[in-house]
Amino acid sequence: MIDLVGKRKWFFLISAIVIIAGVISLAVFGLKPGVDFSSGTAMTLHFDKEVELSQLRQELTDLGYDMAVVQPAEGDFFVRLPEISAEETTKLKDGLETGLDTKLTVSSLYSVSPLVAAGTVRNTVIAIVIAAIGILLYISWAFRKMPNPFRWGICAVIALAHDLVVVIAVFSILGRVTGMEVDALFVTGVLAVVGVSVNNIVVVFDRIRENLKRGASRELEVIVNYGIIESLGRSLNTGLATLFVIVALYVLGGTTTHSLVLALLIGIATGIYSSICIAGQLLVLWEKGLGKKLREAKSPA
Repeated sequence: MIDLVGKRKWFFLISAIVIIAGVISLAVFGLKPGVDFSSGTAMTLHFDKEVELSQLRQELTDLGYDMAVVQPAEGDFFVRLPEISAEETTKLKDGLETGLDTKLTVSSLYSVSPLVAAGTVRNTVIAIVIAAIGILLYISWAFRKMPNPFRWGICAVIALAHDLVVVIAVFSILGRVTGMEVDALFVTGVLAVVGVSVNNIVVVFDRIRENLKRGASRELEVIVNYGIIESLGRSLNTGLATLFVIVALYVLGGTTTHSLVLALLIGIATGIYSSICIAGQLLVLWEKGLGKKLREAKSPA
């Protein structure tokens, strides 16, 4: 049998390297906020004839929008500007049609005020905090018949935080390298990752609980390893099947959903890893490390 628990130091090392790199990236680059988080106007432009990216950027500069962010989007262009009115949008459209000598169609258009953007950021943080607290309480209750059930909930939340940090770190790097922005769909993807990751962790924890009840071994390491191995097939099969669908959505779906799909792709892949290599090993680490030290401190000299 594969000794996954015995290799926990390597798994923790890999995770530590990824998380440290992510924290450094966030500290240096941060996240590139989309319109939902920074206010402004976003639009998708479709031209009747082929227009070069450099041409569009130059024309926007000539029209006074030198701060515009322009990205190609499968034959169209995604443009983000400071917040502009409906009248200014019409003038911009007419100016681009005249300057580029082509018919222009605005296929999508939305604006977000600074007040709404600030509220979105605040609500996102609150939603994630509430989700973490709810998960902690739920798992502590679900495993209430186990020794130290609160410990199970804390280990699950730590594994969940691991998944979220990886997703956010990757988006930080992509924001710097490719201009990938985080928007409301990114938040949707992150919250979906929370649900999927918790589901994977609960499946593994449930197998560990059953092995504890059966008395499969007197050693916690052996019991946890049995639980992980027994749930390995289920975790990989369902996870990989989901990933295949998400990859298809990323390849065939529209550009506007890329942040959602990419967050799901990274988060679910990381969630599979953390449920197999992190969550159960944290239980063992706590019992063998912190738990042992506490028992030694309480025992008489």
